[in-house]
Amino acid sequence: MAILDILRLPDPRLKQVSEPVTLFDQELRDFVADLEETRLAGPAAVGIAAPQVGRFQRLVILDLSGRPKTPNHGHLVLVNPEIVHWEGYAMGREGCLSVPDYTGNVIRATQIRLKTQDPEGVEREYEMEGFEARAVQHELDHLDGLLFVDRVVSRRTDLYRRKVYKS
Repeated sequence: MAILDILRLPDPRLKQVSEPVTLFDQELRDFVADLEETRLAGPAAVGIAAPQVGRFQRLVILDLSGRPKTPNHGHLVLVNPEIVHWEGYAMGREGCLSVPDYTGNVIRATQIRLKTQDPEGVEREYEMEGFEARAVQHELDHLDGLLFVDRVVSRRTDLYRRKVYKS
């Protein structure tokens, strides 16, 4: 396993749209292991998307198991994820490994239904709410070449310079 380099804004590759995963093999599982090690090395990262390390495939890792008071599905590897239903909206503060110096207020759906595959290609479906729903939407944006800074309502009033990166 290896810790991969994280692309940071203003790297233009972060704007690239990712392709679906079509081959569910050992190489994919090895990449998932490297991506997980990279996520764990990041300060307080609950999620990471393949494009953040320069691999433009529709793959995300999300792990909220360390937040027992937050409703969540634990550690998830989401391959070719797609939100098929959403409802409600709320503003919330977000940060990102690819934008380490800032946080920002972003409006996201409060409840979602997600269809995805696991690293073996098995189809899965999840109902998510609250912080877990927000985190998934944030990571899925990476797959479409979007960052949270693209979604802040106003860069003047809703983008904040990070004082200290909590680990």
